[in-house]
Amino acid sequence: MEFVLKMQKYNLMLMVLVCSWVCFCTASVTYDHKAISINGQRKILISGSIHYPRSTPEMWPDLIQKVKEGGVDVIQTYVFWNGHEPQPGQYYFEDRYDLVKFIKLIKQAGLYAHLRIGPYACAEWNFGGFPVWLKYVPGISFRTDNGPFKTAMEKFTRKIVNMMKAERLYENEGGPIILSQIENEYGPMEYELGAPGRAYTKWAAQMALGLGTGVPWVMCKQDDAPDPIINTCNGFYCDYFSPNKNFKPKMWTEAWTGWFTEFGGAVPYRPAEDLAYSVAKFIQSGGSFINYYMYHGGTNFGRTAGGPFIATSYDYDAPLDEYGLKREAKWGHLKDLHRAIKLCEPALVTGDPSIITLGNFQKAYVFKYKTGGCAAFLSNNDRHAYASVNFRNQRYNIPPWSISILPDCKNTVYNTARVGAQSALMKMTSEGGGFTWQSYNDVTESYDDNSFTTVGLLEQLNVTRDASDYLWYMTDVRVGSNEGFLRSGKWPTLLVSSAGHALHVFINGQLSGTVYGSQQNRKVTFNKPVNLRSGVNKISLLSIAVGLPNIGPHFETWNAGVLGPVTLYGLNGGKRDLTWQKWSYKVGLNGEILSLHSLMGSSSVEWIQGSLVAQRQPLTWYKTVFNAPGGNEPLALDMSSMGKGQIWINGQSIGRYWPAYKARGSCSSCSYAGYFDEKKCLSNCGESSQKWYHVPRSWLKPTGNLLVVFEELGGIPYGISMVKRSIYSVCADIYEWQPSLMNYEMQSSGKATKPLRPKAHLSCSPGQKISSIKFASFGTPLGSCGSYREGNCHAHNSYDAFNKYCIGQQSCTVPVTPEIFGGDPCPKVMKKLSVEAICS
Repeated sequence: MEFVLKMQKYNLMLMVLVCSWVCFCTASVTYDHKAISINGQRKILISGSIHYPRSTPEMWPDLIQKVKEGGVDVIQTYVFWNGHEPQPGQYYFEDRYDLVKFIKLIKQAGLYAHLRIGPYACAEWNFGGFPVWLKYVPGISFRTDNGPFKTAMEKFTRKIVNMMKAERLYENEGGPIILSQIENEYGPMEYELGAPGRAYTKWAAQMALGLGTGVPWVMCKQDDAPDPIINTCNGFYCDYFSPNKNFKPKMWTEAWTGWFTEFGGAVPYRPAEDLAYSVAKFIQSGGSFINYYMYHGGTNFGRTAGGPFIATSYDYDAPLDEYGLKREAKWGHLKDLHRAIKLCEPALVTGDPSIITLGNFQKAYVFKYKTGGCAAFLSNNDRHAYASVNFRNQRYNIPPWSISILPDCKNTVYNTARVGAQSALMKMTSEGGGFTWQSYNDVTESYDDNSFTTVGLLEQLNVTRDASDYLWYMTDVRVGSNEGFLRSGKWPTLLVSSAGHALHVFINGQLSGTVYGSQQNRKVTFNKPVNLRSGVNKISLLSIAVGLPNIGPHFETWNAGVLGPVTLYGLNGGKRDLTWQKWSYKVGLNGEILSLHSLMGSSSVEWIQGSLVAQRQPLTWYKTVFNAPGGNEPLALDMSSMGKGQIWINGQSIGRYWPAYKARGSCSSCSYAGYFDEKKCLSNCGESSQKWYHVPRSWLKPTGNLLVVFEELGGIPYGISMVKRSIYSVCADIYEWQPSLMNYEMQSSGKATKPLRPKAHLSCSPGQKISSIKFASFGTPLGSCGSYREGNCHAHNSYDAFNKYCIGQQSCTVPVTPEIFGGDPCPKVMKKLSVEAICS
């Protein structure tokens, strides 16, 4: 009997274990009008984009942990077809393209994943994420009702879905993936294509649903997304958006945290206050899923940047910067926003808000809890003036262009325009002395076994298949001894018309000039006098692609390279058309063919050393060997002394550099208030669009690292330096009665009977300490972090508390209260604290 009882107990325990396993493995993801539900529980989901190939596997755990610390629930990523299938049927899922590893790390962190399979990505990625071989599939036409394209697209999509299933990575199998996306921002394309576009949309939806992922699919910017696929919004603001059916939730798949950087363009940034305002505005209007694009932008390593003219940095002014460091105050301000939203979550997912007009530009959005009580969002859409509003018999002062969040319809815990998080100024510190360089001169006349000759001009991509940025166009021009310009010295003019993107013109081995386009105008024209001589002259045109197009109708048909006409003017016979004479072609540079960027290849040629090392010379390769800098700070190369080219470290491509292309634009002061677009807030005008190039520490060995640089235009290699990125100073800028999440949490717990004063939190990076207080003022200080100054009201003991509690510490906390600064310097005046502490 005892044995039977034991067996019954054992069987019961086993059944419990089996049931718990089944429940875990059959977790469901559903949705309704209000929200995505996981296991039957509606959730307000905060998401952030991280693209796994734009960082390294060694960076992923830290990035994911910082995402989680920032109050984010979901990590969203595209899947990059050209990285995973570089040749038809040849797949690659290793190193930076180890998608399974990336998704599993998300699961280990306890976060969800949103897999945007596409497989069209756009994303300022080369060719929009499509492999170049796809362009040459017979009869293909991209992203429309085209049989060859649909066959290839379905094959790759199925490959990814089956891989995720095999690894049990969908939520219903116990994995983290709760959402999938098919296609990407196709609505505008469908509109242009008409009936074939609409047919393709329906096919793509049916194909995706037939894959049986067990989680909902979304289509972004797709107003006619077929049921049950959810259509979603992308943009700087999405509060106006509504899904195409009432039973679908209101989702924002791309809340743009900034904008990409282009070579030749100023660097865009988006104020944290406006980004927080846009998110709060979306949530108060019934939104339940918000994804930051990007949360960490990263780096376009190698030749992955598309566009063309997209810079190597894909920083995107994201909460985590290109190097993986927190961008303060944006990271901290959004973290506080997420905490405030989560406090309201039970009310937000219950029903639609009641909207109360409080003024001309002011409204209250009131959500009720099932258990009673309410949460409220008080908005002031006036971009110029503060508003004092009455809500439930209480006065609230709301800054312009801001939203206050009241989880209990009484206490303000957060305002989008009041930044309580610390801000930080970063520094790039040069690491030791310079490098010892060697040089190798590439050739400008390359008639060899790697070249071929044909009549007329060929389109560049059809020749290179994107195996290289570079294609040589070479021809001979015979000049008779009786040409008048030989005596007058008035050189003939060479006109070269190119579809882009950049062009170097060499006459008899000498650089005669360079022209390049921009993202707005890819086409270029060389139109300059050229130094010809009697006899045979060699004209060598080096055409350069700066990333393939990634967007637009039938972008696979866009051209690059020298398409002509090519004409000489100023000869005795008038003009001479060179377009249809014999041209020789060579893909890539000699140094590329020799693999000079690799350890083995760099040993195959004789390099120039010492005082003979070339400087300011075009088409020059440089190499040096160096030891890894100590510490764990992120690293970058300062390339400001160079022109244009590419960088490799230990055979790994850092990417394209182009500091010679100075940024156009207007970089005037920028207010957070008012509608934002990518041209509103700019930096770097008149400077290099990008001067620092991220070097992942995982790519370095302790000693003997090979750095190879190819310079197109002519630079000074001795100006290149390795720099470390770290925090220079941290700042706090807090009003004495600023809304505080901590205040609310203390009041809710019953441990506080009156509002608590806010606190200034200062924190340097791990390994740093606060070495001095650059500025401190409690009163009416002016300016911003890095440029504070005293106002009319100033507590003279402002520095004392920070010198006492902060010097020598990695972090410190100081209450913002008059007593700690020696008393109230100006009674009846709303005061604030501004402080800047130096980290070292």
